[in-house]
Amino acid sequence: MAHRSFGDAGHLPNLRPGRRPPDPAGLPRQRRGTTPQMHGRYPDYDVLANAAHWDPVTRAAVMDRVRRTPAIRFFSADEARCLAAFLDVALAQDREPRIPVLAMVDEKLHESRLDGFRHDGMPDDRETWRVVARGLDAAAGPGGFAAASAQKREAIVHAFAHAELSGPAWAPVDVARAWSVVMRHALAAFYSHPWAWNEIGFGGPAYPRGYMRLHVGRAGREPHEAEEAFAVDPVTDVPARGNE
Repeated sequence: MAHRSFGDAGHLPNLRPGRRPPDPAGLPRQRRGTTPQMHGRYPDYDVLANAAHWDPVTRAAVMDRVRRTPAIRFFSADEARCLAAFLDVALAQDREPRIPVLAMVDEKLHESRLDGFRHDGMPDDRETWRVVARGLDAAAGPGGFAAASAQKREAIVHAFAHAELSGPAWAPVDVARAWSVVMRHALAAFYSHPWAWNEIGFGGPAYPRGYMRLHVGRAGREPHEAEEAFAVDPVTDVPARGNE
């Protein structure tokens, strides 16, 4: 199967027009299992092939994340429309299949399964999410965030990430901390899903099988863990090129 070479620097952010996100189609098409958008660095890996090695409670919990998309019960229809578009931008989920992050966050907030702390001066996380929805819609103007162009949505999310949004809608929160709150929830949901594990080559729960290889690098890869399809290691390659 042909795929784009990662041996040159053209895929790096400083060399892409406008520093736009890379096209996921530049990665191999996923051949086994599912990843967001069906591309990834581990095209022949499916973490669910390890399910027989997990204890029954763990296996049921993980499989539930794949088989069930929670109904939206916490957010209103308008909030859900705005926040779904926001999370697609923030998590670079540009096409199907997508991990249903909004639905997972909604269920957590609906059931009041919060993180047990909040920043000083900030409202409850549930209210923070509602403020963010109002703030994003206000920043986008008529039609709201979900109806804005892709370029405008990206610009607004960039401004949000850098605490550059302001106005009456944002008054109840510290914008920088609001970003921290929503991304904490979003990333926890995203990386708890087996499709994300396939994307990053994560071997899944270690109990009760455990680990037997404790070396660094390829020598430490467990037999059940994924092997990357590229020889270039982005962790060392990107800094070496002087790019972010």
